[in-house]
Amino acid sequence: MLWPVFFTLQAVCTSVAHAMQHYPAAWGHYDVCKSQIYTEEGLAWDYMACQPEATDMTKYLRVALDPPNITCGDPPETYCALENPYMCNNECDAATEELAHPPELMFDFEGRNPTTFWQSTSWKKYPKPLQVNITLSWNKTIELTDDIILTFESGRPEQMVLEKSLDYGRTWTPYQFYATDCLDAFTMEPKTVNDLTQRTLLDIICTEDYSRGYVWKNDKTVRFEIKDRFALFAGPRLHNMASLYGQLDTTKNLRDFFTITDLRIKLLKPATGATMVDENNLSRYFYAISDIKVQGRCKCNLHANSCVFDKGKLGCECEHNTTGPDCSRCKRHYHGRAWSVGSYLPIPKGTANICIPSNHGPVPRVCDNAMLRCQNGGTCHHHQRCHCSPGFTGVLCERARCQGPGDCDDQLSGQASFHLPHIGRQLAVILVVLLLLIVSLC
Repeated sequence: MLWPVFFTLQAVCTSVAHAMQHYPAAWGHYDVCKSQIYTEEGLAWDYMACQPEATDMTKYLRVALDPPNITCGDPPETYCALENPYMCNNECDAATEELAHPPELMFDFEGRNPTTFWQSTSWKKYPKPLQVNITLSWNKTIELTDDIILTFESGRPEQMVLEKSLDYGRTWTPYQFYATDCLDAFTMEPKTVNDLTQRTLLDIICTEDYSRGYVWKNDKTVRFEIKDRFALFAGPRLHNMASLYGQLDTTKNLRDFFTITDLRIKLLKPATGATMVDENNLSRYFYAISDIKVQGRCKCNLHANSCVFDKGKLGCECEHNTTGPDCSRCKRHYHGRAWSVGSYLPIPKGTANICIPSNHGPVPRVCDNAMLRCQNGGTCHHHQRCHCSPGFTGVLCERARCQGPGDCDDQLSGQASFHLPHIGRQLAVILVVLLLLIVSLC
């Protein structure tokens, strides 16, 4: 009789220790979905809002180019340097591994020598525009957590647009325009992210910061600044995340602004060195990208703390009785109230907004391994018996007991259930001593 209780208490001790180890790390990060607490009625779950940790999302994307034959090397081609039309020692040959520049080299490990990069064909059909669409797809909703950074091996484009989709590429909206001359290229006044305010954060701007200058004199990167936009609410060093979380909680448009399923990089005009295009040396003009960084997390609506990549697809490991790729609906038999996204507030644990069991129909009971009781928020029906779901049978079901009047009957799992009220006074004293001993060992 004592062994089931001993193992139960041991599990409680382990779980509490685990929660104590992780809780400090969860402050403001929402990486714990639930923890066990001890109440007058026994063990119970304390549910919290949770989300996966941010990671490098380029590991999980698919890339597509339009036109599909825009990558250099078929047929082989020799390129000249933008700054020196007579220095033509860059060869591209798709049939030779050392000389090929396929799209996947935009996402490989940086720091190699020589640098690896994707490269387009040259502007050999001038004056027809040299335009390329690079589409990054996740087949999953993700939330951006850091700047999007493109590193060019060639000169940075003189005209470019970064676009986003929230519906898996069916429709697109601009994120930002880039040009050496915003008025000429897009009839927009040039701005920078520093010109934005809390009220204008969602404005689509054109910036000239990343399109001017030669690559050998200036930075090779083009950015879409996420953190500078966060800083409008969280402060310059993002020290006040509570303010940002509060805004994300209450402003759907703001949440959606940092949420994507796909990104599209529209390369509209290559670097020309701020001069007229030299039609006699068109091999000087092309695009080449050595690295793309996209930092973010799976969107799980604050109902999961992990996201798995299985069979080429990302999916949230849903908690709070939710299900779906984004945990965006309640599980079967858990429609006691409408599904709702979790909330970041109050800091630091947020509000889980769990799905609760339905209050009508023949709802099967679930024996919860941790709570050790029927989980339905009320009394047991069906002759005061808990019906265990698949995977919860045998000894686990023996320990289950009902909430409300009456304990589970002896039909539970075909064996006698565990009746705490029938334990004698002496046995209760032994249990208390055992509990104190295990807590001290924790």
